[in-house]
Amino acid sequence: MVGPLSYPQHVRAILVLGLPLIGSHMAQIAISATDTVMLGWYSAEALAAVTLASSSVFFALLIVGSGFAWAVMPMVSKAAAEGDEVRIRRVTRMGFWLVLLFAAAVLPMMIWSEGWLVAIGQAPKTAADAQGYLRIAGWAIVPGLLVMVLKGYLSALEHTPVILWVTVGAAVLNGLLNYALIFGNFGAPEMGLAGAAIATLTLHTASLVALVLYARRHFPQHDLFTRVWRPDWPIFAEVWRLGAPISVTNFAESGLFAVSAMMMGAIGTLELATHGVALNLAALTFMVHVGLSQAATVRAGRALGQGDIEALKRGGRAAIFMSVVFAGLTIALFLSVPEFLIGLFISPTDPLKPEIVALGVGLLAMAALFQFADGAQVMALGLLRGVQDTRVPMVYAAFSYWAVGFPVAYLLGFHTGLGPYGIWLGLVTGLALAGITLMWRFWAAAGWQAQTA
Repeated sequence: MVGPLSYPQHVRAILVLGLPLIGSHMAQIAISATDTVMLGWYSAEALAAVTLASSSVFFALLIVGSGFAWAVMPMVSKAAAEGDEVRIRRVTRMGFWLVLLFAAAVLPMMIWSEGWLVAIGQAPKTAADAQGYLRIAGWAIVPGLLVMVLKGYLSALEHTPVILWVTVGAAVLNGLLNYALIFGNFGAPEMGLAGAAIATLTLHTASLVALVLYARRHFPQHDLFTRVWRPDWPIFAEVWRLGAPISVTNFAESGLFAVSAMMMGAIGTLELATHGVALNLAALTFMVHVGLSQAATVRAGRALGQGDIEALKRGGRAAIFMSVVFAGLTIALFLSVPEFLIGLFISPTDPLKPEIVALGVGLLAMAALFQFADGAQVMALGLLRGVQDTRVPMVYAAFSYWAVGFPVAYLLGFHTGLGPYGIWLGLVTGLALAGITLMWRFWAAAGWQAQTA
């Protein structure tokens, strides 16, 4: 008889799953950075338009819709542990249905985006350019969300290396297509913003084709794509019940960061620019916590499917420990060489560099506090999704972000003289409260599972 896994074995299992996921998230950031840099080289107007269209509209909608794709991960993981191949197919297919319905609902607001972008205060020229971009790139929401479902399915079956390599390939393809279509290289026409939009649509479509071929080859028994048009309403309802709260949670968190940027912009342009640099650094390290969290979701789902509550608890402790260790290393980095890190994003000849670096050093100190708080909340959410607990965590997260984090950021940022530091303290406060309450929720859920086992 095989005994329970030791903590080192849990750590090893999480790393095997998590490292490729971390790498894929880093590659995804590289895709976004490539778009920003190349369009920045092309023109300031194109950069403003893609920042609005891609970061504030397309990516935000992709993250919200991904809630249904992320629900597939723990459900498939649990079904795999139970040996239920039919349920794996049913869950994944209804994941496809839900993201396609979401895509159909949001696509019109991207295709006809100019009017509402102007209505919320965007410059007419930027809004028009953003709509031109979204009328091409917006269609990528369809393959993009289908890719997210397949990533959840393959992660749950512990086939994560393919996710890494497909995302790296997409990053390379995006760079080549951008270079060709934005600037008119390799004999291609110079298309500017439209070229970047075509590149976005192409890389998402190519990623979908690659993952479909992989799934068909390695898991023919699941037969995912035969008669996929047939409804399965009971499973549809299950994926909806688990995924809708994840989508709302994603919306609440991404919305808080979007509003923080608006508040920073109200203080000043220099403060907004420095905020963007510090947030980019924090986002880069956050991808490690996200990858570990998704691995924890899979491990928790398998432990739940096997009815092994001790494995659930041990795996949870191992994942949390790894997140804390990485947060500690990041804090040491942010506090030891902040000038160097901020300077990487600023031209040496920029006359505002000394001011940006000076402010950025303080914001990176806030980002250091940020590490434990952000790591704790995303790890707790991952573990809770593994045990298919998403409704109450949604309430905890939304309350922490908006009833606490937002008002604290506003009060400290505009009514205490702390300015940008106050806004970041508000972010830290909201995320810390989310981390504490969500961690409590997970350990309470583990206790309930143990009582019913």
